[in-house]
Amino acid sequence: MISREQLRQIGQLISNTSLSEEVIAELRGEFPDHHFTYCQDDDVMAAPVYESEGFNLYLVDSSSHCLSFTKDMEVATGVVVAEIEEE
Repeated sequence: MISREQLRQIGQLISNTSLSEEVIAELRGEFPDHHFTYCQDDDVMAAPVYESEGFNLYLVDSSSHCLSFTKDMEVATGVVVAEIEEE
């Protein structure tokens, strides 16, 4: 489960720095019970659960042995941090 407060904290941490692999490593240390993936936003075919300037957050559910995107915070086990590239 990932709470709204955790999403807010994750978003705030990312907003306060430049998005990078180092930030993802920091998130993994801050939230060790959750899986984090970093990619480009145009690689994701789902609706974000958290939107901010420069990035979107998506939830992932791994309960069915296969990863899938979800909007259900109760079953979410991870977060995809997707960077939005400036055009």
